Amino acid sequence: MRKISVIAAMSKNNVIGIDNTLPWHISDDLKRFKKLTINHPIIMGRKTFDSIGKPLKDRQNIVISRNRDLTINGVTIVNSLEEAINITSDQPNIFIIGGEQIYEMAMPIATHLYLTEVSLFIDGDAFFPKYRKDEWVVAESVPGKTVDNIDYCFVDLIKKTTRL
Repeated sequence: MRKISVIAAMSKNNVIGIDNTLPWHISDDLKRFKKLTINHPIIMGRKTFDSIGKPLKDRQNIVISRNRDLTINGVTIVNSLEEAINITSDQPNIFIIGGEQIYEMAMPIATHLYLTEVSLFIDGDAFFPKYRKDEWVVAESVPGKTVDNIDYCFVDLIKKTTRL
C-alpha cells in the first residue's frame, strides 16, 4: 500500500513556524528529516520552499503554487496537492513537508505522521492543523536529547484505517 507521509516539527501549541522560519534548531530533527525523506518525493508549498532556499538533494522536490508562471531549477511546480499526488503515483512513499495550508489539505489523505513534538509553548504564525488523535495509533515514540533546554520527542503515527 502506498504511504502518504506527513512530516513536521511542532510545539505544544501546534506552532510550526514564525516569519517563515523554524522557531528552534534541533540538529537531530533535521537529521531525522533527511534520513526519512531521502530518495523519496517531497511535496511542499512555495513559502516552505522559500524558507529552505534551494531544492533538497536526492529527493524529487515538488512545490505547490498558485502562480502558473513560476519556474525553479531542479523543482517540479504544480498547482494543487492533487496534481502533486498524481505525478508521484509510481512512488511507494511520498512526504508532505509543509507548510500550514499544505498540511491542512494533506491530513485527510495522510496514512502516516512523523512528528517531532517540541515541549514548548511559543508564539508563531504558522500552525500544524488540529487532528483527531483517536484516528491514529502510535507506532513509535522516542524521546530526543535535550538541546538548549528544549525537550522533544519523535512520534510516528499510523492512521487506523491504513492497512499495513
